[in-house]
Amino acid sequence: MKAAGTLNPNHPKKGAHITVQAIRDLNAIDNIKKMLSSKPRDLLLFTLGVNNGLRVGDLLKLKVSQVKNLKAGDSINIIESKTGKTNVLVVNKSVFKTLRGYLEAVKPEDNDFVFASRKGSKALTTGAVNGMVKTWCHAINITGNFGAHTLRKTFGYIQRKVYGVGFEILAKRFAHSSPSITMRYLGLSSDEVVSILNHEI
Repeated sequence: MKAAGTLNPNHPKKGAHITVQAIRDLNAIDNIKKMLSSKPRDLLLFTLGVNNGLRVGDLLKLKVSQVKNLKAGDSINIIESKTGKTNVLVVNKSVFKTLRGYLEAVKPEDNDFVFASRKGSKALTTGAVNGMVKTWCHAINITGNFGAHTLRKTFGYIQRKVYGVGFEILAKRFAHSSPSITMRYLGLSSDEVVSILNHEI
């Protein structure tokens, strides 16, 4: 952990155009989960984000009534704010375990936002999550440009590099118009080209 008050290398210079990155290491993901183990709301946000690849803005609109009875393997439809299209949120075993922990610890009301701000009854803002993700990544000593969109990109990166999911499938999940857009989005295009050129035929 870095001492409080030290300069955060993940904070961009004022006015800079920043493309946030995925968290590319499973150990780093595990370290963030461990760090957030005493913060059930934040742990659920991180776990749900990296397991679903949905935009943070859409996750922040979730109400407790939508998720409280979900079991592992269940899913719900959500309407994406950016596109107006229907997308699906899936509860895998990791999300289910974290969701149950959140519900037991927080005991929220049905009409509460799942990711409620501690300053009132409103949901967290994307800007607040942006700062949270930067702080988490800084705390476990990974450098780069991170923010709210990191959770979505981490989902795609891990699905591709660890599980071998094709760009066509990821493009559909992200509602990208072509796999090439997804390749650029995840910052994988040059890596992928070099790796296939090493295949022997």
